[in-house]
Amino acid sequence: MTRCSRRTLIRGAAVIPLAAAVCDGLGDAAGPDDRYFSHHGTYDHHTLSYDLHLTYDPAGGSLDGRAYLHAVAARPLRQVELDLAHLTAWTARIDGTPVRPRQRGHKVYLPSPHPLPAGTRFTVEVGYRGRPAPVGSPFGQIGWDRTGDRHGGTLVASQPLGAPSWFPCNDRPDDKAAYTFRITVPHGHHALANGTLRERRATGTGECLTYHHPGPMAPYLAALYTGRFAHQTWRAVDSASGRTITGRNHYPAHLSREARHDLARQPEMLAAFTGWFGPYPFETYGAVVVDAEVDQPVENQTLPVFGSNHIDGARGSETLVAHELAHQWFGNSVSLRDWRDIWLNEGFATYGEWLWSEHIGEDSADTIARAEWRSLHRRKQDLVLADPGPHRIFDDRVYTRGACTLHALRLALGDARFFPLLRTWHEAHGGASATTTAFITHAAHNSPHLAPPLLHSWLYESPLPPFPTTA
Repeated sequence: MTRCSRRTLIRGAAVIPLAAAVCDGLGDAAGPDDRYFSHHGTYDHHTLSYDLHLTYDPAGGSLDGRAYLHAVAARPLRQVELDLAHLTAWTARIDGTPVRPRQRGHKVYLPSPHPLPAGTRFTVEVGYRGRPAPVGSPFGQIGWDRTGDRHGGTLVASQPLGAPSWFPCNDRPDDKAAYTFRITVPHGHHALANGTLRERRATGTGECLTYHHPGPMAPYLAALYTGRFAHQTWRAVDSASGRTITGRNHYPAHLSREARHDLARQPEMLAAFTGWFGPYPFETYGAVVVDAEVDQPVENQTLPVFGSNHIDGARGSETLVAHELAHQWFGNSVSLRDWRDIWLNEGFATYGEWLWSEHIGEDSADTIARAEWRSLHRRKQDLVLADPGPHRIFDDRVYTRGACTLHALRLALGDARFFPLLRTWHEAHGGASATTTAFITHAAHNSPHLAPPLLHSWLYESPLPPFPTTA
């Protein structure tokens, strides 16, 4: 997600192997008691895959869903706990045996028909229905929302707590899984979701589209958009691996000319970012523009969403396009273990903006960093970057001080060591979840005497450090 201080957005199945089910491993299954938003998600189990069968009626705004989950117990279980908000779970099964779902608050509890020892794989099926709506959070209403256009369009922007607004899930940022989406919409409507379109078939009253994304992906990054879109396919060469990445953009037909221009440099961005960060981590990529104004673009894995207000035909929001692409490495592939470490997402993506500016011959990253440092220096020094507090994870300073932290490290190490550090960070933690401590440890491998004290002052102390001299 790009920087903002609040989250009021709209105005106007394959099973992955257990070894790949990383939250950095099930050894940490108990989870920290002091994690941010501890009422969301559970450490009782880890999800391996979601298979979501969804039928959406845009006229009535109703959703009829059936979720199939494969999971593994992290401790002995007598019940399975899932997050689900505003929707009614009316039927459920565990390992094929019917059970009676019980809902309280934004939770669904499913009593197991038999004990589930730690390490046991099991399946869950939940049938649910209702009129999905955003979930209240400290950052406004988030999750499933309607665009308000004449086609009854919808969007999903779940960061950080909105995933339960449209499917039952284990809503933790480090509970990453494979996803399959089977979405039925009326004739004349489109449905978009993460990953690759695998099948498109007519039904009696509409059309069913099947998307698959092997992930692994956190629930808050899962996305679904419905409405009517024009489409554009593009291709880019991954400069790190040499493979060709096929992308697809989607936007309202009346914005086709402007959107094509504003998103046209995504192939060049991908080529540049793969040079700096390493091979592109997923099978596809593309941007969605909805027919509504959105406060800020929102990262979703392989499929970020932009509002019509971000499309002007003059690339006025191109830094935001770069920001969301950078998130595919940092925030999506390398995910955070807990929301306190959000600078690992937003600081890295913001620095991606600055690198892109430098790449196209506009302001250099150094010029931008020093201007942002002066702006930060004029503000109150009361934020600890590595632990900003649950209500300040989207504070502007998390973004800019996070990016300045990386620039300070670049100045101290020099480009010859800094960019390999970024690539090996992604190489070491891609597909997994990481912490600030892990990043400091990683940086220490490159510079054991310089990197740890530098990073500690930027990340764990409130006063703003000066930039180091150039290496």
